[in-house]
Amino acid sequence: MKKYKYFYIAAALLSLTSCGDYLDKMPDNRTEVNSVEKVKSLLVTAYPNKSPLLVEEFSSDNVTDNGTQYATYDYIDQIYRLQDVETISYNDVPYKIWSDTYRSVATANNALEALDKMEDNAYNRGLRAEALLCRAFAMFRLSNLFCMAYNPDKAEKYLGLPYPKQAGVTVPERGTLKELYANINEDIEKALPMIDDSHLTSAKYHFNKSAAYAFAARFNLYYLNFKKAKEYASVVVGSNPGSVLRQMSSYSNLAGTEDIGNNYIKSGNPSNLLLLTSYSLMGRASYATSTKRYNHNMDVVSSQTFWALMPWTKSIGSSANTLYESHMMYGNNQTVWIPKQIEFFEVTDKINNTGYAHIVEAAFTTDETLLVRAESEILLGENEAAIADMNSWCDAHCEASHGGYTRQRLTVDNVNKFFNQLDTVADNEVEVKKQNVKKTLHPQGFTISNATQRNLLYCLLQMRRIETFWQGQRFMDLKRYGIPYTHYISHENPIYIKPGDLRLAIQIPADVLSTGLEANPR
Repeated sequence: MKKYKYFYIAAALLSLTSCGDYLDKMPDNRTEVNSVEKVKSLLVTAYPNKSPLLVEEFSSDNVTDNGTQYATYDYIDQIYRLQDVETISYNDVPYKIWSDTYRSVATANNALEALDKMEDNAYNRGLRAEALLCRAFAMFRLSNLFCMAYNPDKAEKYLGLPYPKQAGVTVPERGTLKELYANINEDIEKALPMIDDSHLTSAKYHFNKSAAYAFAARFNLYYLNFKKAKEYASVVVGSNPGSVLRQMSSYSNLAGTEDIGNNYIKSGNPSNLLLLTSYSLMGRASYATSTKRYNHNMDVVSSQTFWALMPWTKSIGSSANTLYESHMMYGNNQTVWIPKQIEFFEVTDKINNTGYAHIVEAAFTTDETLLVRAESEILLGENEAAIADMNSWCDAHCEASHGGYTRQRLTVDNVNKFFNQLDTVADNEVEVKKQNVKKTLHPQGFTISNATQRNLLYCLLQMRRIETFWQGQRFMDLKRYGIPYTHYISHENPIYIKPGDLRLAIQIPADVLSTGLEANPR
């Protein structure tokens, strides 16, 4: 495997031992930030380099239990069971995610403080916009993991998170989810008018204009501001989205997992808007023997994800399936994976072949942003516009025909027909083979007005599940739509996750709770 060459990763990380430590120190070893160039350099380190993807994926319905004869890490076992994770020894655990993401907030705050003392011009305003977006994104990322989905009926009761806005000033209380989302929204709205890419030398690793609007679109979708979500997504994908989407046909003839994975995170690909590097085992979690017990297996891929029955496939499986991704699967019965998230191993000891595992995450893409717009259009009652966007996604991700089956273009009528004929999965269904893409929807804080809107959402959510696979967003879709699901456990009682289940707000790390910060209720 090739060694990945470009890591925009902070060289020095803080070791956090109390709730306020991440606010009390400079985020790295630089001297005083007293020039524009130093601010620019500081912002390189304002992006999180610990990833929530493993926690989110193994908490979702994208994985199941292969049996006790297979291995896993203790912390992955706890994640799958939606239990508190106390270890701090791995990069993918809640403690490391919390600590590093708040380091990003501290970095952004130091950059903003420095900019307050400098001349106000377009270039500096571009830097300020990036710092505000880094702070907002870090807090949004934390909220997706450690908080409930935004629900205006409950937002004043649900716990938020400390939102530091001044360098070196500790925020000792969590506040409410309503306050947290309002703070994120304020930072985004302040940043967008100031966005200027002129200071960026590696734009795809920073909040360039397109990435900023993609972030604003996703945030407003989760914030239930559907008109804004559509407006911001349209800035990114425009009126001809096909020209900027990931053309999956170009992946069909690639040599194997490494070529597919490297091409998926190419900075030159117009579909990639923001690339993030992280220390993570997520790249090997798909296939490693050490993570084989809980995984995306043949039953899940056949019944619920890439080989599931959908309007673009004639039957369950890959033989008569026009979805390009359905023909890019690797693995075995226990671990079936698509190499969009591969590992880049940094060797630090050549003799013992030890070092650090990294991933590169396409955090924002045009394809996902298009689906944000389509979902917003469905919820706004703009069905034809949504169908047009969903067809654009299908055009980029599906062949015209495969295995004797010709893909039909989506219409409101044939989406209705397809999902009306499909059985609804029972909320307490344990057997993965008996499940499909039609799980009941119990939206948190918004309503589905009619059967057609529900069917379009079934289709849209399945597109999102495929598009964002192994990137954590399925976890948020389960939260937002109150989708009940079951984690089967071999030789034990299954775990039922109900709409609004409080366990979907991952518990705050024990070391942070010991300082007095309020725990997530259970």
